[in-house]
Amino acid sequence: MKDNKAERKVTNYRAIFRILGIIILIIGAAELFPWVYAEVAGDGEVAFAFRICAPATLALGAAMFLLIKTGRSRFGAREGYLVVALCWIVASIVGAFPYLLSGFYDNFTDSFFESTSGFTTTGCTVAHLGMTNRSLLLWKAISHWLGGMGILVFVISLLPALGINGQFIARAEMPGPVLQKTTVRMSDSAKALYLTYLTFTVVEFLLLMISGKMSVYDGVITTLGSISTGGLLVHPQGIAYYGSVYVELVISFFCLLAAVNFVLYHYILTGKFSYFIKDLELRAYAIIIAGATIICTGELIIARGQSLGPALRDSFFQVVSFATTAGYTRTPYMTWPTVCQLLLLMIMFIGGCSASTAGSIKVIRILVMLKMIARGCVRRIHPRSVVAVKLGNSAISAPVVSGITVFLFTYMGIFLLSGLVLSFQGTDMETSFTSTLCMLSNTGASFGYGASMGNFSFYHPALKLYLSALMIVGRLELFTIIVLFTRNFWSRNH
Repeated sequence: MKDNKAERKVTNYRAIFRILGIIILIIGAAELFPWVYAEVAGDGEVAFAFRICAPATLALGAAMFLLIKTGRSRFGAREGYLVVALCWIVASIVGAFPYLLSGFYDNFTDSFFESTSGFTTTGCTVAHLGMTNRSLLLWKAISHWLGGMGILVFVISLLPALGINGQFIARAEMPGPVLQKTTVRMSDSAKALYLTYLTFTVVEFLLLMISGKMSVYDGVITTLGSISTGGLLVHPQGIAYYGSVYVELVISFFCLLAAVNFVLYHYILTGKFSYFIKDLELRAYAIIIAGATIICTGELIIARGQSLGPALRDSFFQVVSFATTAGYTRTPYMTWPTVCQLLLLMIMFIGGCSASTAGSIKVIRILVMLKMIARGCVRRIHPRSVVAVKLGNSAISAPVVSGITVFLFTYMGIFLLSGLVLSFQGTDMETSFTSTLCMLSNTGASFGYGASMGNFSFYHPALKLYLSALMIVGRLELFTIIVLFTRNFWSRNH
């Protein structure tokens, strides 16, 4: 009996490697698109890289999926955390080879940074003049799109056929403190989320094409970059290159859609409009964006003498870009008044809504934190009172409140520690800490030397690897990675 119990607690590595095989297979299939583009465009070096990478990746993924048999075996929380962490690490490693073999980078560290930036939708780069190669830019945009909703969300819909419970994977991979299911089965929820994501992608592309300001290539890159809140730019001038209010509004609108809890869209489709309208996180998010836009607009008018129209245009686009963690630039925000810069930093910390493509802390956690502060004030006055932490009329369970508290302390701890680590480069405090926030929040935009350079190539190779790790940790909301370094996680008694 004891032997059987011990056997059940052994980690199911076969199932993990088979799921990784599916992930690698998807990446290999995605590499076919930039490969074809490189061949048609006559981009010989990049085409050569994809001639090697795409078939090799497809073959490796197919071999892992077909040759490793799992049956209907155990798949628990430990396997869920392992497969999620390994997915993003493996995807970043596999996705780095096109950059390396094409000669765009001459070392694996820079290639890995670029690939990690793509899959985590951080959108930053270590290329001195930006991502100038069009075929590789397309590959980075595709990796943004895959990483935006999460490759594993798509894979979850396939898992019932393998006899694997996708709930454990979704719990470790989906952003936000509370996992909500839109339908009865997790696999159906995953399909609904990706269908919504795909629909938004198609609609945004069509709307950008209507503008007449973009080529098909620009439209594809911009669409894949904005719906994933990756913030990928085609031109060094940023979105200002197009000189179109319409284009900026379309990009802003879809960045906002992507930064809203995707579960709410299911409620709209099923006729439950009240769930969408009454959602407290969505309301708070709208207030944050509106308030920051108004303050920035007023400050630009007062401090810089801009007229209302241009000030409102600049403020709205930049606030939305930072609040959704897309990281787009339209104007040199690093030269804005201090009030505006601090507001942008604050909304970078907050980020978007839970269960969205946006990164950072998430609005729901900030709301719970404020409710906890309010409860603390009440209990100071009435020490014997029992006050629940509520959002609306719903009380939040103690484990969820505790989890959010631990997350916030851990987030700030990693932020401060990472700022210290980056300071060994010899950069100033502004550069060190905003570079940390840039990676940890997956925004891709920073202040200081990184902003003036437009890239992070000035960091030491070891620190570039550290920044890559920060991107993955931020994308997986800290604990999916941190838990792997604890003794209890690997103990067979848990």
